[in-house]
This record gives sequence, C-alpha cells and structure tokens, in this order.
Amino acid sequence: MRIAIASDHAAIELKAELTAWLTSLGHEVADLGPDSGERVDYPDYGYKLAAHVAGGQAERGVALCGSGIGISIAVNRNPACRCALVGEPLSAALSREHNDANVIALGARLTGPDMAKACVTAFLDTAFAGGRHGPRVDKLGAPSV
Repeated sequence: MRIAIASDHAAIELKAELTAWLTSLGHEVADLGPDSGERVDYPDYGYKLAAHVAGGQAERGVALCGSGIGISIAVNRNPACRCALVGEPLSAALSREHNDANVIALGARLTGPDMAKACVTAFLDTAFAGGRHGPRVDKLGAPSV
C-alpha cells in the first residue's frame, strides 16, 4: 500500500520508527517530513499530508504530533480527507469500517510505539463496511447546513 506519513517535531522519533516498520512490511512509504527535530508548525505538515492523500499519491496517511489533535484538525481541513485521531486499535478499526477514514492521527506524547503500531495495523487491515455508512460518509465531504 502507498502510505504518506508526516509529523511535527514532537513526533519525529515515532515517525521514524513507524516509517521503518511500515517499509519493512513492504509498504511504499512517503515520508513528508520534517527531517530534523527542529521546531516546526504541525499545520504545515498536516496540510502537506492531506494534499498528498487527496491527490492520490497515497492511499492512506499517518499524521503525528505531540497530542495528535492539532495535526488531525489540519488534515481535516481538506474535504477529501477523513482523519481520525485514535489511541487504541478498536477506534482505528472503526474509523475505517464506519467512517472510511483515509488518514489516522496519533499523539506521540500519548501513544507509545507498540500501541501506535497496533493502531496503524488495525487502520490498514480494516475495510470500509459501506452499506448504511456510505451515505453518511458522503455527507462528510459535502456538508449542507
């Protein structure tokens, strides 16, 4: 699978570990940065990741920051992205099964590497159920008030 991954400075170590792990599993991983631990702004990397996924350059995305909150908000600004902030595998699986999430967000200060891998595994291994969830997901990309 083609997977894009991006973080801010707070999650650079988790990003490196997940990138190496995903690559070892045979996935094609696009590391969108940053490349060092210097302070950066998470919206810049969230927008970059969202554009990569929305443009079809990756099938799924992994967004990381200290809490996962800020970068998930940035990714969700792109109407083609559905980013779910999760902290355990069941939420990761349900984000795919019910919401057809194409990006997962994790907080490096809240989620250790083993739990992060379990969440990413659930996210990648779960298919969208469709059915009654389809029309709801369609509304996420075209809000009407």
